[in-house]
Amino acid sequence: MVVAILAIFPLFILGSMVNVSFTNGLAISLVEDGSSEGGSTIGMMYHISGEFAIRWMTAVLSLTPFYILFGVNKLFVRQAMGISTALWSFLHFIIFLIAEGMLETFTQVNYIAGFIAVLILIPLFLTSNRKSMKKLRSKWKKLQSLAYLAIILSLLHVVLLEKTWAIYAVIVGIGFVIRIPIVKKKLIGFRKGRKPLRVVGRQ
Repeated sequence: MVVAILAIFPLFILGSMVNVSFTNGLAISLVEDGSSEGGSTIGMMYHISGEFAIRWMTAVLSLTPFYILFGVNKLFVRQAMGISTALWSFLHFIIFLIAEGMLETFTQVNYIAGFIAVLILIPLFLTSNRKSMKKLRSKWKKLQSLAYLAIILSLLHVVLLEKTWAIYAVIVGIGFVIRIPIVKKKLIGFRKGRKPLRVVGRQ
């Protein structure tokens, strides 16, 4: 529920940039000067949706390192975050299509990288449920591992756009280091070997 709220809340920001009128039937238009940076409203919507897409993607890939460090692993949270990642990525791509058109997708390397990342997320999104886990079994984990390729392509997409990407790259990089078998084994051993603090009361 918390993940769903966090994923839905930014939609109100995008919703504030859209005018919906029922005066002469349904009419949808964008708010003029919706960008505080002087850009277009559709450009700001594209930027916001892209930021949240890569944030959710980075958060999902941080769950395994979080489990290694703290021993907390919630399957429902992982699934909800994965779905949030896919939905924001799809929304980002849809806004891009509205603003630029499908043909523009193939004009630059960064656009192509982002497009491939979205394609990868489609099967991951469709199989993010218990039914698919039971049906695919061991193949399910192999399929979900494609998320690593999606985040690499997404980071490439952002880097080439010259956006603020360093923090995401650092987080993902640290996550990969924590996943290294020898590092993972030592961290889990350290976590399990820690003794809980004892509170000594007065006698």
